[in-house]
Amino acid sequence: MFDDLLNNNKAWAQRIEEQHPGFFKELAAQQKPDYLWIGCSDSRVPANEIVGLMPGELFVHRNIANMVLHTDLNCLSVLHYAVEVLKVKHIIVCGHYGCGGVRASLGHDDLGLIDNWLRHLKDIAYANNEILSAEEDEDARVDRFCELNVIAQVSNVCKTKPVQRAWKAGRELTIHGWIYGIEDGIIKDLKVDAKSFDCMPELYRVG
Repeated sequence: MFDDLLNNNKAWAQRIEEQHPGFFKELAAQQKPDYLWIGCSDSRVPANEIVGLMPGELFVHRNIANMVLHTDLNCLSVLHYAVEVLKVKHIIVCGHYGCGGVRASLGHDDLGLIDNWLRHLKDIAYANNEILSAEEDEDARVDRFCELNVIAQVSNVCKTKPVQRAWKAGRELTIHGWIYGIEDGIIKDLKVDAKSFDCMPELYRVG
């Protein structure tokens, strides 16, 4: 079973090279993606595949429930590199319906270490309690929260220093909020694009 993965890799590399001769040599020479994808770690949401992009076209960061936290040095380092070194033009925060992390954050079970991560989701749920309480069906409540979480994370991306520095310098950089349907494979645009300081409260502006 494990060896199958290596064999699959060889077959994939051969197929790509046959379809695009010289592809890997060109790929090794440079990395110039226009997009940074911040998504969930869920194995059912393969970033490149669901948007039809080849290796090298999408810079990717994934974590449980696609969160952007001001204390997460991993995510912030990815943002810094993507914006200030790769000069991406678009940052896509993409959640997905039925997210297990989002669902778990609405419960009260002691899940161990991950509870520290889910606490950030609970804060978002608390701030949107009225909206979530209006959803009587549990699955509908989870899916609505998945959308609200994406919206919150788009806001968090806007508050980061790399994004603000790019905007201050007059660079073209847009933050998008999307959500993916695992049951149908379709991405929904939540229409919360942000491309300037106008999209964030004055309090969070740096410099």
